[in-house]
Amino acid sequence: METLFQSKQTLKLATWNVNSIRMRLPILLDWLKDEKIDVACLQETKCEDKDFPFEVIEDLGYNVAHFGQKTFNGVALLSKYPLDDIQRGLPNFEDTQSRFIEAGLNVGKCYLKVASVYVPNGQEVGSEKFDYKLSFLEALYSHMDQAFTLQESYVFGGDYNIAPTDRDVYDPASWHEAILCSTPERHAYQKLLNRGYTDILSFETTSEQPGIFTWWDYRAGSFQKNHGLRIDHLLASPDVADRVRTTYVDRRIRELEKTSDHAPVITELEF
Repeated sequence: METLFQSKQTLKLATWNVNSIRMRLPILLDWLKDEKIDVACLQETKCEDKDFPFEVIEDLGYNVAHFGQKTFNGVALLSKYPLDDIQRGLPNFEDTQSRFIEAGLNVGKCYLKVASVYVPNGQEVGSEKFDYKLSFLEALYSHMDQAFTLQESYVFGGDYNIAPTDRDVYDPASWHEAILCSTPERHAYQKLLNRGYTDILSFETTSEQPGIFTWWDYRAGSFQKNHGLRIDHLLASPDVADRVRTTYVDRRIRELEKTSDHAPVITELEF
């Protein structure tokens, strides 16, 4: 009697705000090789498409999609799997800034959509830039709502510039109602989760173990003191969340010289 075994495949997916890809390129290339990243969502590449280092990344075996802008913003997807159905910019949202890119890829029998999202900072609560941030988040919700209705498999990875709860802030009192931590921002983020998406890094945070951060200011020795915020997230549709085996912050990258002020968030999915 024959026994048939179905082999399982692990996909290593990450999100990282690189804070200028040309400045961090050596670190990025080493990280991709050392961590054996299969799919990476990058934010703040800070360059136009013509200046993006396609060739050296493709030499590592990646397919690359980039949505660039001179000096500011910029998002990219790097994938060991071929990319199709590439969408640059949030659907049905007029925007002059390069903050969203998504594409589809086949992993085994699963067709997975992956998005790299760079939510506006907002600068100051109540400002025009804050209103733009909330408008962007509403458009993101509309897109995620449609994807959920269609039961598509999705990961929305990125720098959301929102610390969802006080557990995600080193000093909640000093950040109370400040930008990144205000009630309107947190409500907008929670709305994404209420639609049915899972913040998979939050699996690792509990009231007994706070302090899993992804961003630390360059100033005042913030990283050494662990004075950080958790603002980089991986939001997964229910079927993808069920595939999560582990999720963690790669703090090692933040320890390096001339690195980004963000650390990558990595998850391993089993297909």
